[in-house]
Amino acid sequence: MNLLKAAFSISALTLLSRITGLVRDQIGAALFGTSATMDAFFIAFRIPNLLRRLFAEGAFSQAFVPLLAATRAQHGDEATHRLVDAVATVMTWVLVGVCVLGVAAAPVFVWLMASGFDPATTEAAVLMTRWMFPYIGCMSLVALSSGVLNTWRQFTIPAFTPVLLNLSVIACAWLLTPVLRQRGIEPVYAMAIGVMLGGVLQLGLQVPALMRIFALPRIGVTWSRLRAAWAHPGVRQILSKMGPAILGVSVAQLSLVINSQIASHLGAGAVSTLQYADRLMELPIAMLGVALGMVLTPQLSSAQARDDWQAYSGLLDWGLRMVLLLALPCAVVLGVFALPMVATLFHRGAFDGQAAQLAAAATAGYGVGLIGLVGVKVVAPGYYARQDMRTPMRVGIGVMVLTQVFNAALVPWLGVPALTLSLGLAAIVNAGWLLWGLKRLDHWRPAAGWPAFTGRIVLACAVMGVGLAIAARQFDWLALGAHEARRAGLLALTLLGAVMLYFGTLAVSGMNLREALRRQG
Repeated sequence: MNLLKAAFSISALTLLSRITGLVRDQIGAALFGTSATMDAFFIAFRIPNLLRRLFAEGAFSQAFVPLLAATRAQHGDEATHRLVDAVATVMTWVLVGVCVLGVAAAPVFVWLMASGFDPATTEAAVLMTRWMFPYIGCMSLVALSSGVLNTWRQFTIPAFTPVLLNLSVIACAWLLTPVLRQRGIEPVYAMAIGVMLGGVLQLGLQVPALMRIFALPRIGVTWSRLRAAWAHPGVRQILSKMGPAILGVSVAQLSLVINSQIASHLGAGAVSTLQYADRLMELPIAMLGVALGMVLTPQLSSAQARDDWQAYSGLLDWGLRMVLLLALPCAVVLGVFALPMVATLFHRGAFDGQAAQLAAAATAGYGVGLIGLVGVKVVAPGYYARQDMRTPMRVGIGVMVLTQVFNAALVPWLGVPALTLSLGLAAIVNAGWLLWGLKRLDHWRPAAGWPAFTGRIVLACAVMGVGLAIAARQFDWLALGAHEARRAGLLALTLLGAVMLYFGTLAVSGMNLREALRRQG
């Protein structure tokens, strides 16, 4: 399989997802800015999202996908279908209980995430948490579907699925906000309605995709079926692997919880500022890190099942080269060109110039650590494919402690931007630590040509960075808000010029891009 082609397809669809997500946040920024009610929505949405990342897309996927790939490679499709049926049955029963518990315990979740909110903001956050908590049930089953589809090398639907959430929120915010406002109901609730509708649509999209590959799970709804599913050895194996994986993933999520807590004490709008910075940071992570991780994890698992360690090392080496080639220039863009992007994307309506300046500083903080944030999406699967969940967990605990050391030192000095800078710096340590472990175990053997490859990329990034810094200072990007079309066109031309400058410098320096990008799996 051509991994570059698969990764490009996923990146294109994931880019569509992030673009629609960006439009979603643009509408939210224009309607509600960095207000306390928007803080409440982001916290309420973050709670099911955090649990989704922790359990569904985090620990579960890390334990499920390698086992699924190994089962199919070693025992065939029939055994794989039995595994999927058993896992889907147990997961559905668990999710029903989790959703009921989450709705009841919403005040506790909000307090744990943002105890610094005033009473009115807390009340709004609790109500929206109750509305949106069942979203985790939909998305957990979507994660199961994605694991199956990716194992069958059907990457399109999993990559496209998040677009439906964004379209749903956009439609509800656009159509329902004025209706709710006219009736004296808090208008930000329209976005919460959109989230729940989007979760249902995302789950519904999986059904025909699974039916086409004859892998639609048969979920047991009786107690006897649940007991039989629970007794399946694959379910027990997944649960045993999920323990360390939950601890490992929870470390990263705990850092986000702590950041949300700190932000809730930094004044109204601080939580929203982090969200808008997250949106820009997630663009390269989604296009590069997530896409590479989705492609590499099942391929690494298959190589490990065949005991083909040469292919295993080659896959990791290719992924790391893609990270350096594509993530480092993105980091430069976020670091030196944040304000023009934030101003063009969000500076309108309720989102004023002061909010734009603060969000730009937070975005630049992510730029410092973007290479680590993307890199860990490639390096961590090198452990998960071998069903080693403990090593990333141990590393993650150390990184979490380091993040809070950075916060303690930087937040009193820098405020909100320190929270993103701390996460970025810790991510570099995380990725580097895991990579060193793979090399020490001889599971990653660097291919020839790394010094020259790295030198050319650093040179090209430096040239591009100088050009972007000049463009950032040449124009008053906030004042250009009076001419939206001109500002957007100028941003597009500048970024296009930066891309041409980067790849042009690589070509002049002697890099063969076609050879660098090629890797067959």
